[in-house]
Amino acid sequence: MTRTDEYLLDNQQTEAGQRFEAFATLFDPTTFRHIERLGIGPGWRCWEVGAGGTSVVSWLAKKVGPTGKIVATDIDTSWAAAAARTPVEVRVHDVAAEEPPGEGFDLVHARLVLVHVPDRERALRSMIKALRPGGRLLVEDADPALQPLLCPDEHGPEQQLANRLRQGFRKLLAERGADLAYGRKLPRLLREAGLREVEADAYFPVTSPACAALETATVRQIGQQLVTAGLATPQDIERHLANVATGSMDLATAPMISAWGRK
Repeated sequence: MTRTDEYLLDNQQTEAGQRFEAFATLFDPTTFRHIERLGIGPGWRCWEVGAGGTSVVSWLAKKVGPTGKIVATDIDTSWAAAAARTPVEVRVHDVAAEEPPGEGFDLVHARLVLVHVPDRERALRSMIKALRPGGRLLVEDADPALQPLLCPDEHGPEQQLANRLRQGFRKLLAERGADLAYGRKLPRLLREAGLREVEADAYFPVTSPACAALETATVRQIGQQLVTAGLATPQDIERHLANVATGSMDLATAPMISAWGRK
């Protein structure tokens, strides 16, 4: 996704797999709906940028069939490696620093990637360069500044603690170069890059078991960094994880904005 020394959420950690599973549950239906609308079919050539887990890559492979081609790239491909079989090719690749892994793609897709990439402008240019004329780009990214709360209904001390820790998480992301207002910019950026027929929408889970699973994995992954930065105490972390485990909290995610256009 980004260089491993800059990215806050290291894909090598066990919790990364849990986060990928939660993302799949939360966002795959939206992603698949958009790609279906773009007309994916047998023989398509697709580039999945920042592949992370296997759910999107595996779904794309079924759609394009044996006559198609999926190139799945990431800085760390350890989780995506399981999908490396025909028609999927998995490559270690930095979208913001290297040339695209080919050209003439019918579809280029990135989900929850560019918000974390410091040189996201170059990354977007690379993704568009890789498209054939008439090819489609679908970029889906979060906008934490648009809805910054873990608990939009902040009605008690448990929710207040949750939102305070989420504020700390956002601070750590921003310090590492994440653009917390990136999602809302996507339609404009796609138009300015010359794409046609640009559209966008947003998906905003307000409460779901997958939101709780995502929060648990994320806090376990970054808890020590929150403590080291003076943004939480170990007791805060343990109390919050216990509160989430009760299943009684309404936990939201930042809106995921999907934007698409044609080259």
